Amino acid sequence: MDNQKATSTSEERQPTGTRRKAPGQVSIIIERCKGCGYCVEFCPLGVLAMSSGFNSKGYHYPEVIHPEKCSGCDLCGMYCPDFAICGVRRRTKE
Repeated sequence: MDNQKATSTSEERQPTGTRRKAPGQVSIIIERCKGCGYCVEFCPLGVLAMSSGFNSKGYHYPEVIHPEKCSGCDLCGMYCPDFAICGVRRRTKE
């Protein structure tokens, strides 16, 4: 068995034994969005909400309301039928 570290969560071990979430970032292509709301509904951390604004097609689009909570899990991107959104994990310096 190799010594590779495998983790299934977005948390990293801290020297004190506490955990902190790996930072994530959401990118939204507003003009692709058709306002289905799947990204908002399936975000496990409540990072997104539907905007009160409209895109050029007349749809409400999602906006990031809690960027500090994003883990970069990309569930928003996986559920988006229009490929208008994606979440990524940012690398942290160790």
